[in-house]
Amino acid sequence: MQRLQSLQVLLQREQQQCDAAQTALRRADDGARRAREQRDQLLGYRGEYQARWTAQFHQGGTMDILMHYRSFMQRLDQAVALQMRQAELCDLQLAEARRELLDCERRAASVRKLIERRLAELAQVGRQREQKATDEQAQRMRWQHSQRDRLMPQ
Repeated sequence: MQRLQSLQVLLQREQQQCDAAQTALRRADDGARRAREQRDQLLGYRGEYQARWTAQFHQGGTMDILMHYRSFMQRLDQAVALQMRQAELCDLQLAEARRELLDCERRAASVRKLIERRLAELAQVGRQREQKATDEQAQRMRWQHSQRDRLMPQ
């Protein structure tokens, strides 16, 4: 019984870890989603900005405006590259959170299986005790009948 109680405590601990891993997965998923959205927004903005200024340059522009455009595009490209790395990092963290949750679920399933086996063992021991008690009672009854039959004259 003590072993079963220990396994149940272990299962409860594993469940708590699975709950924490589930929460971490949700947070990682939210973070990865937000990072991808920000990346996509920056890419969209860069495309719009580039298209707008390309059209503007076809109409003509000063060298000063061209220098400001290039400078801003470089900073925008840096921001896009940084956000892409951030999105990749968030995706890696999401994959790690998924692996951690799967590991937790596997450990909890293993403990559940051990509990099932222990319960099956206890049930088997109980059935064997019951069978032994029934056999012993039947044997005593036969012995009592044989003793009675011997004592009674025929």
